[in-house]
Amino acid sequence: MAPSSPTQAVMTVTGVAAMRSVQVAVDDVHVRYRTPSTDAAARAEVPRAMRAVNRLIGRQPTVLNRALAGVSFVARSGEAVGVVGLNGSGKSTLLRVIAGLERPARGMVLARTTPVLLGVNAAMLPELTGQQNVRLGCLAMGMTPEEVSAAYKDIVELSGLGPAIHHPMKTYSSGMGARLKFAIAAAANPQILLIDEALATGDAAFRERSEDRMNQLRGNAGCTFLVSHAAKTVEETCTRAIWLHKGRLVMDGSAYDVAQKYRWWAWNLAKGETEKAAGLLDDAFGEGHDTAVRVTELYDPSAPPRHVRGG
Repeated sequence: MAPSSPTQAVMTVTGVAAMRSVQVAVDDVHVRYRTPSTDAAARAEVPRAMRAVNRLIGRQPTVLNRALAGVSFVARSGEAVGVVGLNGSGKSTLLRVIAGLERPARGMVLARTTPVLLGVNAAMLPELTGQQNVRLGCLAMGMTPEEVSAAYKDIVELSGLGPAIHHPMKTYSSGMGARLKFAIAAAANPQILLIDEALATGDAAFRERSEDRMNQLRGNAGCTFLVSHAAKTVEETCTRAIWLHKGRLVMDGSAYDVAQKYRWWAWNLAKGETEKAAGLLDDAFGEGHDTAVRVTELYDPSAPPRHVRGG
């Protein structure tokens, strides 16, 4: 599916060859939703007429939450993009929008192929064994029975479950389940793989195996996204990082630079150095984002993206 007109602008780069390297384009994405709140200050911001209507019909007051506010970037072939930020910063929402599971209120996301969100595309059934879920998950992602059989050994090895692969999924810990889901998702060799915290669930051996697998995916002209609370994991695993704060893109740059600045900011915040943390956040906002991409055209007509989500 291609967009209907070039006015629905996303990202482009100079030259057709460069544009073809872009796997995901996120243009001015906003995600908003209303949620019930008992915060008196927040409720006071609701218009008086709406508050009167709420009291009249007995509806609990709600406040507007902006999960993402004007986020724009592109991800290219061979990149591993880490996404860092505090809880509630919009990290998981961003992945769900890229995967097409949430529709932005404004803005657009385009992808060259359908992204695979770890743990969503693989349909897991807790009553079945890990072995049975491997087959089910791989088939759900479009693999043939022959491809499943050929990939099975590597999936089990990557997951590190050993004999537990023959036990029901309901007996697994959350970490065991996440590792199996990662192994299944990676087996399909997706060009765009979205990972939410999975690499923090295993031991050092699993992290090393998963990093090797991500390197293979990038080597096959794909790209990966990794959401993690651990900036150190992003620094060691990714080539690039994005820092989100309250739905806004604070910084976009090399994984090392972003992780270092984010960790220093978070450390000061945790120590109660709020004024210093605020200054560090302002400085990070002030540093330019990736300027190699200009939001000027929709897409390269010779190679239109196939996966489109827009508001």
